[in-house]
Amino acid sequence: MAFILPFVFSVWATLLNNFVIEKAAFTGAEIGQLQSIREIPGFLAFTAIYILAFIKEQRFAIYSIGVLSIGVAFTGYFPTEYGLYATTFIMSVGFHYYETTQQSLTLQWVDKKESAHFLGKALAMKSFASLLAFGGIWLLMDWFDVSYKTTYLLAGGIGFLVTVLLYFGFPMYEQPHVQTKKIVLKKNYALYYVLTFLSGARRQIFMVFAGFMMVEKFGYSVGEISLLFGINYIFNLLFASKIGQWVGKIGERKALTFEYVGLIFVFVGYALVETAELAAALYVIDHMFFALAIAIKTYFQKIADQKDIAATASVSFTINHIAAVIIPVLLGMVWLYSSTLVFMIGAGFAVCSLVASQLIPLVPTESKPFRFSNKVHTDQ
Repeated sequence: MAFILPFVFSVWATLLNNFVIEKAAFTGAEIGQLQSIREIPGFLAFTAIYILAFIKEQRFAIYSIGVLSIGVAFTGYFPTEYGLYATTFIMSVGFHYYETTQQSLTLQWVDKKESAHFLGKALAMKSFASLLAFGGIWLLMDWFDVSYKTTYLLAGGIGFLVTVLLYFGFPMYEQPHVQTKKIVLKKNYALYYVLTFLSGARRQIFMVFAGFMMVEKFGYSVGEISLLFGINYIFNLLFASKIGQWVGKIGERKALTFEYVGLIFVFVGYALVETAELAAALYVIDHMFFALAIAIKTYFQKIADQKDIAATASVSFTINHIAAVIIPVLLGMVWLYSSTLVFMIGAGFAVCSLVASQLIPLVPTESKPFRFSNKVHTDQ
């Protein structure tokens, strides 16, 4: 599952900016609206906890990959504003429900001492899948002149076939703790909620506007965008597992401090950049910091009641996407007047994240989730 979902999604994401500009004549306003629509299922991710009352979490993850694959397969057949909104929404339903269950199952099944390293290895596997996707795009579209429609259909079709294999080819695995089947909001998790919200805001500026800038301002082609993504994922493939070990060794607070200080400089760089080469360098550096987001997940695992993991994973995705639903539309309008201001706002989010990360204890536990408290009650 860690392989096939990023493979299919990477084809969709890599082609998106060029596809919407070339085939649907999108401006910053339309791409902002599309990305906000893409994030609506993430905003509704808390509903997963109710679905899990009827479907086993492992099965639900597999169904979600199938839904994503169908959405990607049909993307090329609807190169219009509303057609893209529809296929994007279908794709996104599968993507966000899968990500919710994947995070939950990982934190339930993996020992706390090993989770940072394991999450790094999983990120390396995702990067390998994405590299295959980028290589396939480059081969099909640059060498064989295959259409957007055919490329999307191939990716979605492969994803759906693997979904069938996942369903029939693997046994059901037992979960070590019976999960709470209701919405969970606790004071102990307040800092985790804040970090998750700010992470969602930062992620949107990278996903939506950094890539869009590369195409609109500097004229990057599909092949060139694929090459940039390839560089990003080669880094993760080679170093994500080691980064996971490093996070486990130095602790969440130091890892996130390093990430957010770096991001402040990256976003200011985006705001001021005037050359395609420097923009590409910033884009690669920005993506490298994504691996450090492992620290937010391991921080939650250390402070959480194990029975709350599935419910809180659903809630955290909703919190993450409150910003994700609002920011693309609002900043899409700002983009029409000043792309520089968009990225300076991103730097502001990085500053807020840096401040919040300083509240993480050096050794987080369920009884000490915040740096300046001895104990926080776990009442609802």
